[in-house]
Amino acid sequence: MVEQFIPIKVIQQKLEHYCAYQERCHTEVTQKLKELGIYGNQMNRIISHLIEQNYLNETRFAEHFVRGKFKIKKWGKKKLLRELKKRNISDWNIKNAMKEISDTNYWESGQALAEKFWKSNEDRPLAEQKKKVWNAMQYRGWETELIMENILRLEHQKE
Repeated sequence: MVEQFIPIKVIQQKLEHYCAYQERCHTEVTQKLKELGIYGNQMNRIISHLIEQNYLNETRFAEHFVRGKFKIKKWGKKKLLRELKKRNISDWNIKNAMKEISDTNYWESGQALAEKFWKSNEDRPLAEQKKKVWNAMQYRGWETELIMENILRLEHQKE
């Protein structure tokens, strides 16, 4: 089987579409290029082009990532931080992106999420209900103190 040569312009256009469709980080773009068999100087040229043409912007990616995962998936700050670090996002971009979530909005979302899990487990014994809330929120990356505050608040309301 003979490998077919794909012109760099065609690959560049593919990556432009890939980045225009959804915000991407450098790690995702690098992985995509490797899948297409592009390495070394060619990879660097394509990534530079994407940055220059504003298809690839890690600050914008981090901000969209935080807003989206918080709003839609109800992720807590610990999980957001872990996932951004996994994608090799710089500390500055992570810190900047976390500003997308106001403290008030974060607290209110934590309360609403705890209440949702609390209500969905009302038929269980109290200890099991508390454990379900704990596990669900911890899995989503919420801080221990916030989880405990909500469990105690909900337990107190039940009395």
